[in-house]
Amino acid sequence: MFGAAIFAVLGQVAELAGPLFPLSYVGGAVIAAFSAYRYIKMANLYPSAGGIGMFFVKIYGKGTITASASLLMAFSMIMAQSLVARTFGTYTLQLFDVGPGSSLVPVLGVGLLIFTFLVNISGNRFIQTFTSIVSLIKIIGIALFALVALKVSNFYFDVVAGSVPDQAATGFIASMALSLLSFKGFTTITNNGSEIVNPHKNIGRAIIISISILSVLYLFLSWAVTSSLSIPEIIAARDYSLAEAARPTLGVYGLWFTVGIAILATITVCIGSVFAVSRMTAMLTDMRLIPHSHLGMKGPSKGIC
Repeated sequence: MFGAAIFAVLGQVAELAGPLFPLSYVGGAVIAAFSAYRYIKMANLYPSAGGIGMFFVKIYGKGTITASASLLMAFSMIMAQSLVARTFGTYTLQLFDVGPGSSLVPVLGVGLLIFTFLVNISGNRFIQTFTSIVSLIKIIGIALFALVALKVSNFYFDVVAGSVPDQAATGFIASMALSLLSFKGFTTITNNGSEIVNPHKNIGRAIIISISILSVLYLFLSWAVTSSLSIPEIIAARDYSLAEAARPTLGVYGLWFTVGIAILATITVCIGSVFAVSRMTAMLTDMRLIPHSHLGMKGPSKGIC
């Protein structure tokens, strides 16, 4: 669940919050925890592959509201996948010193989405094995990067060491909302309700453990970035700020290492998101809540059609 969104939005969060941006991820973690509490309660009652789609069914019934809300959720996940895919392209091109404005960025992004599709049709067991191994590697890797970067900078934190400039409260609040994207992946855990052993307990445990790990990692990671780069430098490299932060402290090898972790993170997040969307839309199709004539199914739809 280690979110690729932090690679995409860290620079924008810093632009909104200024030197306090590491604290934005603390606020984002608190907001995610409140949201996760309701997800856990619903998942304990109604574990299924449909995830939030099943929650809508239980709350609003099988009708237009459920179908519309579920499709909006699916569309939001598709847009998030496009962001992650572009981040994959942007970070990959850092290996060749190519800027984010290159036409190769969307080409690589589309390539990632095609690869994601192929992985998702290969079967659930392969997806579980692949994502579990890669997720462990990227969590260890990003934690190692943060610790090494902090050690090289003697655990320097600009907000503590100097004065805090005036920053609009609205900017900081907006930065917390943006940082929430980095925790959004916990919602896809609910789509594993039909595969997880003892889902009434283990879905909640998985969400709590995931958010706890991410909260610590994001705090130290953002602290490591601000110890390596000034806020203007982070903003200037907003599309690849983590890769840029690796240059002054860890050199070219640190850059390669960071880009490698970003590639792994974006790949696994895209696979997880496509898996979640496919499971939710499949459930809605079975319930005849969304258009499904293209699947060869007969009869009128009960949902938005």
